[in-house]
Amino acid sequence: MNPEFWHERWEHGEIGFHQAAINPHLEQHWPRLNLPAQARVFVPLCGKSLDMLWLAGEGHRVVGVELSERAVEAFFRENDLLPEITDAGAFRRYAVDEIEILCGDFFDLDRRTLGPVEAVFDRASLVALPPAMRERYVAHMVGLLDPAAIVLLVTFDYPQAEMDGPPFAVTEAEVRHLYQADFDVQPLAAVDILAEHPRFHERGLTRLDEVVFVLGRQSRR
Repeated sequence: MNPEFWHERWEHGEIGFHQAAINPHLEQHWPRLNLPAQARVFVPLCGKSLDMLWLAGEGHRVVGVELSERAVEAFFRENDLLPEITDAGAFRRYAVDEIEILCGDFFDLDRRTLGPVEAVFDRASLVALPPAMRERYVAHMVGLLDPAAIVLLVTFDYPQAEMDGPPFAVTEAEVRHLYQADFDVQPLAAVDILAEHPRFHERGLTRLDEVVFVLGRQSRR
């Protein structure tokens, strides 16, 4: 899966992964992270997610990273926001009030460009990547984060043989395999959402669970 795949999805409006409402797991479980209001929160592969608005509304400073310039511009336009646009190394930084989005490739991002973050909300990043890319993604993510950073992760779990991703199935066992060297992995919830998403049933799925984890850095013990 190369960058052109995602550019084409945005170009042709094939963005079924975009949610037109705030993610309910974010609203329900975010308070468990017990973050100060001004904490800086990273949203990887953010698209034009409305979750960034919710996080900013909670008083957080939000930084997203997104490959597609079309997605970034749509976020600000559709929410009547006029960002300041500047260069930031290999990225273009769009910033307004408490929200900034770095437009570029996640794998080109470094700590200096990202800046310090206390937390991550990953709803659509890990599940967007095929198995061969996930270890690289997690290793890069770990390298970007401060020692005390905490992650709220939302994945999909379904019989992978029944449907080609994205979104891909990521089981609890794989989450533990990917993260347990650096994080304590705590499952919070698993919700059957197949009835709410008939398009996945039409693609052949017999089960679709949305699973929520909180990942606390082991150094927080």
